[in-house]
Amino acid sequence: MFRAHVSATRFARSVKWTEKLLQQKENRVSSTILTNSRAFSSTNTSSTPTPEPPKEKKGWFDRIFSAEASIAPENYRNRWAMAIPAFITHVSLGAPYAWSLMADLVTRENGFVTSAASDWTLMQAALPLSLVFVFHGMAASTLGVWQAKIGPRKSLLYASFCFGGGIVGGALGVYLHSLPLLYLGYGVLGGLGMGLSYTPPIQSLISWFPDKKALASSIAIAGFGSGPLFFTPAAQYLTKKFAKLPEYLGPAQDFVTKTVDGRLFADVNGALVEVVNAGAAELSKLPYELSEGLYVVGSGNSGVAEALGIMGLVYFSTIFASALTIRNPHPKVMADLAASAAAAVKAKAQATASTDGTPAPVPVLKRDAEMSEVMRAPQFYLLGATFFCVSVGGMGFFSIAKPMMGELFSTAMPAIVTSAFAASYVQMISVGNLGGRLGWAAISDKIGRRKTFMMFTAGSVPLYLACPTLIEQAVTTGSALPLYLFCGASMAVISGMGAAFAILPAYESDLFGTKNVGAVHGRMLAFSSLASICGPSMILKLRSMAEEKAIFDLLTKVAPAQFEATFGAPMERASELLAAKTINISKLLALCPPGTIDPTPHLYDVPMYTLSALAATAFMAHYMVKPYTPPELPAKTVIDVAAKETEKFKTH
Repeated sequence: MFRAHVSATRFARSVKWTEKLLQQKENRVSSTILTNSRAFSSTNTSSTPTPEPPKEKKGWFDRIFSAEASIAPENYRNRWAMAIPAFITHVSLGAPYAWSLMADLVTRENGFVTSAASDWTLMQAALPLSLVFVFHGMAASTLGVWQAKIGPRKSLLYASFCFGGGIVGGALGVYLHSLPLLYLGYGVLGGLGMGLSYTPPIQSLISWFPDKKALASSIAIAGFGSGPLFFTPAAQYLTKKFAKLPEYLGPAQDFVTKTVDGRLFADVNGALVEVVNAGAAELSKLPYELSEGLYVVGSGNSGVAEALGIMGLVYFSTIFASALTIRNPHPKVMADLAASAAAAVKAKAQATASTDGTPAPVPVLKRDAEMSEVMRAPQFYLLGATFFCVSVGGMGFFSIAKPMMGELFSTAMPAIVTSAFAASYVQMISVGNLGGRLGWAAISDKIGRRKTFMMFTAGSVPLYLACPTLIEQAVTTGSALPLYLFCGASMAVISGMGAAFAILPAYESDLFGTKNVGAVHGRMLAFSSLASICGPSMILKLRSMAEEKAIFDLLTKVAPAQFEATFGAPMERASELLAAKTINISKLLALCPPGTIDPTPHLYDVPMYTLSALAATAFMAHYMVKPYTPPELPAKTVIDVAAKETEKFKTH
């Protein structure tokens, strides 16, 4: 008992001794801290502050085009002003949609009134449209992260030289009659310029308009869709101003002609001169009053080279001016705009709850998906498949719009379908493209992106199916009503492609977040690049197969002697003459018995049915697109996240 008492006493003394040592140590530490703080204060007050290292001076280039220069001041809040450079940039980029105007002309660059053997085929002439969109998608998909790093101003600066210089290079290719130069300039360089300048204005506007994402993207992309509305009249004026009419020899029956390697030659004062024989069908497609007969190959030109050169300089100046004016919002302004957008959504939800009695939905907060997560998400590829199928039809229509209209209707309806009407058809489908970008985008803000996509993909199926019937009715009856219905159906299906281009940035933002929307949309444009190759090439290949079959069917109805007298070669050489563009459907119909049915209206039947099947595929692919949630962080309500962060703060 005594020992236990002694042990307890000793333990109590040791505890007191330990507490005393700790108190002394604490007092020494406090004294040291106080002494040091006084010394530091005395040093700061008595000594001169250490000067900051001088900032590196920026040159004029960085002061104008750097990423920092692309950010607006904190007090700048005029977001509608930023819509101007975005819109005019996309107006310039939309010019290739009207390439069918130029494609139609360059297929007759040497022959002028009709294609000569040395002229490019329609498939060759249509390829620049495919190339420009292929390299557009490649540049946008691979350079998205780099563009975000350097800022929109520097991106547009580089784009102005690429896009404007590419069009000028294409003009030089037409002037020198060099397909590689045309492809390299207009297709490759122009496409790179388009890819560099396509997404920065969209991403900038979405940053300025977080409460109206679809409207913001549609403002810029509406300019893209309206590009042909500006390019078409300008191109028509310039080509007509610089065009040179070919030398007319006279009626074909006044000359002795012969065929050499499929080319047609006329004997003129003992010398063989290469000529083309233009009939009423070919001349009805031209905006000039010319006579039927023989024209000297290479004696005229279409004026395309001069027109492209001037337009290239105009587009360079436009995009360069946009590079000097476009800006992203200041981070604080961006936060304020985002907060205002969130408050508007909450107020709308509360208003809905108060009117119909249902509880207001709690806003959902999820983090933005990283690019690696997006590329693993099935939603990205299903949306890309939808985009591809929709774009195939649109790109196909744009690539052949003017020659298709003239080919199908000019012979049967010459009083209505003139060269000017065919050019106006390009503007009509451009209006459909523009209307889809604005109209469907506005609808998507009301009913949602998913329902909007379902509507225009499903609606395209019967429209494509109706086109062959409308074409046949217009040609056989001569009535204008089926013709205008065909134009209306064309505008409607093109509006679907315009809608896809306009809504996709906002749709991607809804699915994956706004952080990487520029890079995500750049990757998505790879699907439209693939469509720009598949669409025109598929339609032209199917049309070419139908045309070749129709020509050989007509040959069975033509007398061999009459064929040889007309073309200067026996019928056995028909394939050679067809390759040299010496014979075509209209020339053979003139030799067929009266009452022979013109097969031209059915050349596009199979392409239209194929596009209908692709529209149905787009509908089914989009039906499988579901909302996306990043795998590592399930969706949390704003209240849950706030409570969790508050508890974490209290703990620390």
